[in-house]
Amino acid sequence: MLARRRLAELIIGFNSETRRRRSRLLSSNSGKRFAAVWGNGDFGRLGLGNLDSQWRPVACSSFDREILKDIACGGAHTLFLTESGRVYATGLNNLGQLGILEEQGYCTEPVEVRIQKEAVHIAAGYNHSCVVTADGELYMWGMNSSGQLGLGKRSAKSVCLPTKVNSLDGIVIRRAALGSDHSMAVTDGGKVLSWGDGRSGRLGHGHESSLLGFLKSTSEYTPRLIKELEGIKVKRIAAGMLHSACVDENGAVFIFGERATNRVSFGDANKETTPSMISTLLNCEEVSCGGYHTCVLTKGGDLYSWGSNENGCLGNGSTSVFHLPEKVEGPFSKSPVSKVSCGWKHTAAISGGAIFTWGWGGSHGTFSVDGHSSGGQLGHGSDVDYVKPTMIDLGENVKAVQVSCGFNHTGAILEYM
Repeated sequence: MLARRRLAELIIGFNSETRRRRSRLLSSNSGKRFAAVWGNGDFGRLGLGNLDSQWRPVACSSFDREILKDIACGGAHTLFLTESGRVYATGLNNLGQLGILEEQGYCTEPVEVRIQKEAVHIAAGYNHSCVVTADGELYMWGMNSSGQLGLGKRSAKSVCLPTKVNSLDGIVIRRAALGSDHSMAVTDGGKVLSWGDGRSGRLGHGHESSLLGFLKSTSEYTPRLIKELEGIKVKRIAAGMLHSACVDENGAVFIFGERATNRVSFGDANKETTPSMISTLLNCEEVSCGGYHTCVLTKGGDLYSWGSNENGCLGNGSTSVFHLPEKVEGPFSKSPVSKVSCGWKHTAAISGGAIFTWGWGGSHGTFSVDGHSSGGQLGHGSDVDYVKPTMIDLGENVKAVQVSCGFNHTGAILEYM
């Protein structure tokens, strides 16, 4: 009986440490923002001081009493941005993706990333990271095998400290987006640059490698302007596994790269190597790219999704591939969606201050005998898949203001009401 009780506690995440951390979600501290994390805990990506996975949101509070502004979840690491412009990182560091000098394979608690300037924007890719400073400079670090750091062809294959992208001198950068092996940035004038691995057309420059990429490299080692978007003022960008997307000032959506409708096919019909506008989507505000799926949020708070639908990551109640955008109905008819984020095969959205998640839960719906699992990124207390948006229990007097999905973990910025 005691063994069963212990197993139950492990499964739902209510051991003594989790109780202590989750109790912070319920404390009264009006107006203060903080981070909550859940999912796979390998390499310390949750920043909780251990390697344990969490199946429900747990407070992460190692930030020198700083108030948090944003969070970015990568492959196996996480970045945090404070209101004062400081950046912290936790998780896997085998390729320098934490941006710290110490030669550590991973960190289980957030450590400060020294940039010497005020940061206003962060982004995390599968194995690389970046920061945009208040004066519009871009700093990058981590894996650089395909030129995804934009530091030039002679740069090292990995960079462990934040390094300024000097080729952008004189250009003011406002936002960045990092995918698996490629990167994008948008300037204050709405121009879009991309660099890194160009296979599948994900850079939008109109070329594709020959013979499945074995004879010709398509990597761009410094940021390159996407000419097909010249004359279009872009305000939002997103980078996924093999595709990218952006939204212009008029609410039009452009997408390029692998269409993610038939991943076993290598035919050219499955790719767009230059940006192509989606005519059925109008008046859009945000876009997010996952492993093989895409979500778009309209100015009115409607959510659309399409692409590969493994494990139900599109949220439409099925696991069938959708070639065209379909509106995600679910619980959003009464309260509009304000934020959306796509992970590898799961998705999260904020509606009415609550967080809804769906898609891949982890270990195909099974727990191991010792109560541990590789999943939990949906935050529902188990690792089963959800094919429809389902609300997470955040406790009382708390609302979500930001959410980010990584490979198999999720993080959010919450605020006491």
